[in-house]
Amino acid sequence: MKDKFYAYIQALQNTICSKLEAIDGSATFQEDLWERPEGGGGRTRVIQNGNVFEKGGVNISAVYGELPDSMKAYFKVEQADFFACGLSLVLHPKNPMIPTVHANWRYFELYDQNGKVVDQWFGGGQDLTPYYLFEEDARHFHTVCKEACDKHHHEFYIEYKEKCDSYFWNTHRNEARGVGGLFFDYCKPTEEFSLEQWYNFVTEVGNSFLSSYVPIVERRKELPYSEKQRDWQEIRRGRYVEFNLVHDKGTLFGLKTNGRIESILMSLPPKVQWRYDHTPEQGSEESKLLEVLMSPRNWIEN
Repeated sequence: MKDKFYAYIQALQNTICSKLEAIDGSATFQEDLWERPEGGGGRTRVIQNGNVFEKGGVNISAVYGELPDSMKAYFKVEQADFFACGLSLVLHPKNPMIPTVHANWRYFELYDQNGKVVDQWFGGGQDLTPYYLFEEDARHFHTVCKEACDKHHHEFYIEYKEKCDSYFWNTHRNEARGVGGLFFDYCKPTEEFSLEQWYNFVTEVGNSFLSSYVPIVERRKELPYSEKQRDWQEIRRGRYVEFNLVHDKGTLFGLKTNGRIESILMSLPPKVQWRYDHTPEQGSEESKLLEVLMSPRNWIEN
């Protein structure tokens, strides 16, 4: 399964990068191949200073070896080796009318001292972080997510949408990072749902990513914007940074397993502002966004 899924994310990385380069029309992805001294490595691809994308990355990795002590405590094991592979992407568009997007699809194995697999699971998801709220964009993103889920289980969208709202919550700010999407983890084989079925589900979601995001980019990339709106985008990006450095499990896992720092912190936007106690005018488009972020909404009928 690990070989099968890694081959899948290699191909998916190529597909996504090619499409994003075509949309941008100017910038191309810079590729870095890297190795992890303890075992494994990855292929980082970053796009910067484009017509559409100010900064973004579409990264894959496959790392393995002995679990660090911090992760042993997390998984409640005394001794274990691991394998983890996944694709992680974050895109920060230049135009504040286009939302930032994040996605990740991953596979994990734990082994005993004899090298036998003792645990294995999939995880992942995708979420949308707008700076100006276009409700039709949120509905489109969630509709594509639901369609992918419904092909595999009628309850997946409801369950994983709620988990996304819960996970991407900046608790120290008491607000959502964005308008959500899907989040699932520890998707393990059972009598009702095999590992192969989990693979089919996760790849279904991964294959749906471009259709969930590209139409939004195409609708918004030519919209005009002011310097004030650009300032708001950079202020809100600050909240994105806060979440990734304080709460995000993927970032913390990478840091604790001696991952490649440049690849881990690829998710951070290039230009950010932190203004003291900044509050938008009541009734403004900026304040309307904050109202939505204070209380997660159901964007489509389930």
